[in-house]
Amino acid sequence: MAPNDPKNSGGGFFASLASSISNLGSAMTKSVNGLVGYEGLEVINPEGSTEDAAEEANRGRWKQEDRDGYWKMMQKYIGSDVTSMVTLPVIIFEPMTMLQKMAELMEYSHLLDMADKTDDPYMRMVYASSWAISVYYAFQRTWKPFNPILGETYEMANYNGVNFISEQVSHHPPMSAGHAENEHFTYDCTSKLKTKFLGNSIDVYPVGRTRVTLKRDGVVLDLVPPLTKVHNLIFGRTWVDSPGEMIMTNLTTGDKVVLYFQPCGWFGSGRYEVDGYVYNASEEPKILMTGKWNESMSYQQCDGEGEPLPGTELKEVWKLADVPKDDKYQYTHFAHKINSFDTAPKKLLPSDSRLRPDRYALEMGDMSKSGNEKSSLEERQRAEKRTREEKGQSFTPKWFAITEEVTPTPWGDLEVYQFNGKYSEHREAADKAEDNTVPKSIQFNPWQFQDLST
Repeated sequence: MAPNDPKNSGGGFFASLASSISNLGSAMTKSVNGLVGYEGLEVINPEGSTEDAAEEANRGRWKQEDRDGYWKMMQKYIGSDVTSMVTLPVIIFEPMTMLQKMAELMEYSHLLDMADKTDDPYMRMVYASSWAISVYYAFQRTWKPFNPILGETYEMANYNGVNFISEQVSHHPPMSAGHAENEHFTYDCTSKLKTKFLGNSIDVYPVGRTRVTLKRDGVVLDLVPPLTKVHNLIFGRTWVDSPGEMIMTNLTTGDKVVLYFQPCGWFGSGRYEVDGYVYNASEEPKILMTGKWNESMSYQQCDGEGEPLPGTELKEVWKLADVPKDDKYQYTHFAHKINSFDTAPKKLLPSDSRLRPDRYALEMGDMSKSGNEKSSLEERQRAEKRTREEKGQSFTPKWFAITEEVTPTPWGDLEVYQFNGKYSEHREAADKAEDNTVPKSIQFNPWQFQDLST
């Protein structure tokens, strides 16, 4: 009988996986406890040491007075979803929006090109799932992206042949939709984040639907990622973990990949490690995969018991590209590119995230101006909402349309938005225009397509 669930396998390649996963409880016991005056808070040291507990708790980006005030404000939200109910200070932000962060999945899009080109159905899953793993290096950043304004967009033009558009399609609950395409694949995503604030940590549930269509054979891939846990939000060094499983399913053939993100255990053991298998439609393992989501992924053919086949060797399929050293926000070179106008299309939409004044002020290092601009944008968004409600109008996205489909996820049901094709028509017309420069000085206006006329 094939080991359909490698976590429960009695031996073989993943014999030690179950004990590693059980270290999640152990990781909790190595917390730095007993913070004076902060009952119930834990500071979890990712390196596992409990020495110099006070020093560990005082690490991080917060000043003592800011930290104390923020804790007093936030403690009433423990157990709540704080996705859009709390106004957060810009000290914890990075100069990027959630719409831009969606585009970071395109950094290693060549892996999807390879998935489309290969004739091997199982290597197709190796390439595609490695693409899904590759973005986690970017996701480990501990800075928070700006929440997009309703109607805000982000465009990326012809990066390695890929064109990308995303739009904020709902404010309550916060939802984004994205579409990317090149000659080999289309990517479509509806994203709705759900959170649970736990005091000094937060669980982030990726309530979303991600579909990739490989154009050569029309194969459709569905991705379900693991949740993300952000530790030490207020006290200690903030760090990110994503314990659990990622499942990518070939909806056309029934093949699938199940990859287990091991939780951080004692003294950092297991952190970053990913292991799993590519299965055929009969749930028989065909290829084992192993690696670290912040370094590289490798694969090897295996037998029906999940053991490496004799005469085969472990081969690397993805490796992290060189990254800048000592970058303030831990950005990759690609992250800097998507924040610049180098990847912007001609006739950039005024609703584009690059043009946000609060984001730009933070990028320039002016935190005070960033905070003021952020407050101004949020107040204008509330005013626009009041105007719509007074007129009996509802917001309609420009580039995406809501469908009748409601898809279940491990963390709740999701209304699905679909790319409506209008952006492709807009982009074709804009590219043909005589004045087709990238307007770097255009004023940010995410409300440009809202019809609020009487």
